Amino acid sequence: MPLRQTALALLLNPDPHAKAAATLATDADALPVDTQALLAEPPGLPGRPAQPVLVAPRLLAPRPAGTREGRAALLHALTHIEFNAINLALDACWRFPGMPEAYYRDWFLVAREEAGHFCLLRDHLAALDTRYGDLPAHDGLWEMAWRTRQDVLARMALVPRTLEARGLDASPGVRQRLASAGDAAGAALIDRLLQDEIGHVAIGNRWFHHLCARQGVDPVTTYAGLCITYQAPVLPGPFNLPARQAAGFTASELSYLLPKRQASPTREVNRNKTDGPSE
Repeated sequence: MPLRQTALALLLNPDPHAKAAATLATDADALPVDTQALLAEPPGLPGRPAQPVLVAPRLLAPRPAGTREGRAALLHALTHIEFNAINLALDACWRFPGMPEAYYRDWFLVAREEAGHFCLLRDHLAALDTRYGDLPAHDGLWEMAWRTRQDVLARMALVPRTLEARGLDASPGVRQRLASAGDAAGAALIDRLLQDEIGHVAIGNRWFHHLCARQGVDPVTTYAGLCITYQAPVLPGPFNLPARQAAGFTASELSYLLPKRQASPTREVNRNKTDGPSE
């Protein structure tokens, strides 16, 4: 089965553990890519389990990471983010026809790495006698994926470059919370994941700039317009500027994030890769 069809089949799988395992086991390099195929969207996307129960972000009360329950909640939130990230990468891989073959291979690679992240966090969570699905979660990441399902430029702008890039900003604080709670292994895991996530955001940047060049539009003003059109959250900072620079954000793009944008009217920021977990 070609790569895009394979990604769609994996996306439909509702079992997070089977989805992660099958994604990791797929040899994408051995699969052809039909870049022009118009694939019909089936019902039931994305496939996901009955648990965790999905609630509004405001209903997820923060818990101190210094307690066992609080650390379990933090790790559960991170595990949920990575499960969502598998779905986002698979969706980017199958959904948009007419892109270069490298685009689809890039996003399947991201899906495989996110599946690895999910497994690492799931296993670390198990050390606290907590399973993925035991605690409630939210659906913020997929909500933006759904809004941008008709426009690959908007998808690249507002999922990897906005919501997932916020994970780069959140990582130092999450790492500190785990380290302060005595979870050295968890803190080291955040360090490992951050390096991969820089690469994932870089892929989003690369394809956003490719599309801007193809359409003959300016990346900074186009991004600003898409944020308004799709009601993207205003990111409040602080920003992990070294990580963002490593992920390919230009000086002009980074300046857009800084004080002038922070003075914009406040919009609610979903608790996902935009501001780190708070469950």
